[in-house]
Amino acid sequence: MESTLRTPQNVVPMDVTHASLAGFEIAVILPCYNEEAAIGAVVEGFRRELPQARIYVYDNNSKDKTSQVAAAAGAIVRTETLQGKGNVVRRMFADVDADIYLMCDGDITYDAASAPALIAKLIAENLDMVVGCRVDSEAAAYRAGHRFGNALFTGFVANLFGNRFTDILSGYRVFSRRYVKSFPALSNGFEIETELTVHALQLRMPIGELNTPYGARLEGSTSKLSTYRDGFRILLMITKLFKNERPLFFFTIIFALLALLSLGLSLPVLLTYLETGLVPRLPTAVLAASTMLLGFLALTCGLILDTVTHGRRELKRLAYLTVPSVGAMLGKRT
Repeated sequence: MESTLRTPQNVVPMDVTHASLAGFEIAVILPCYNEEAAIGAVVEGFRRELPQARIYVYDNNSKDKTSQVAAAAGAIVRTETLQGKGNVVRRMFADVDADIYLMCDGDITYDAASAPALIAKLIAENLDMVVGCRVDSEAAAYRAGHRFGNALFTGFVANLFGNRFTDILSGYRVFSRRYVKSFPALSNGFEIETELTVHALQLRMPIGELNTPYGARLEGSTSKLSTYRDGFRILLMITKLFKNERPLFFFTIIFALLALLSLGLSLPVLLTYLETGLVPRLPTAVLAASTMLLGFLALTCGLILDTVTHGRRELKRLAYLTVPSVGAMLGKRT
């Protein structure tokens, strides 16, 4: 599998970067949990790079002085009591009103200097989401287990929903208003990045990527991501989204497995019947027939749910189209 991390490339010209940000309401939204050691520097970094932006820090029940440090650095501090990054993102998307949203973790691992380029790419190409693909500058920044898991999950999503992303678990993203206000945000924890990615893929939104430096945490700041527990939750989210968004494919796989099992059980019974004209293994014959019926029931469920999913996707698409794009907003300003 091709590596997720690639050589940095300057995709957005600097003249476009500076000129295209004027006139837009930009919100920097930072979900935080126990980031006292880093959040002050993160807020100051985005304040320096995006002086016109409003910076929000959403404290997720921190047990340290995250809120106080963020407020002292000039951020607008709010609280979300439901634990988990997905819950925080849902609250941020609901509460904050802006034209362009930049979401980043509060652990200083992402590069604030890349923010203008990410936003300019969104505006210049009239996109709905730009993902900052991580390019690590030091070994401690990106643990081997996390790197392997990211490549594995990115491959799963590419095969199931479309190969348009190379770093689906990046926490550094820029969104248009119409993306944010059409996103249901059903996740609770770190699987939220997977849901963000699949939402864009299923609605076939215009999206982009830009390589950004990725560094190590500051001393005293610890990762909240559990390699195995959160990895399992991300895999479970991919499976759930696969079932919800591509039900015909999902239930066809179940049908195929049950049909193969039924044929395997029925073959000895059929051979005995052809030789003797008798069916001495009646329980096996009943089990084989029942398994095949279950398979066709699964296939029928897939066909019905596929129709429901198409209708639901049309409604989400219509809700998405009710909000003007970044390009439309830019046209009104010029």
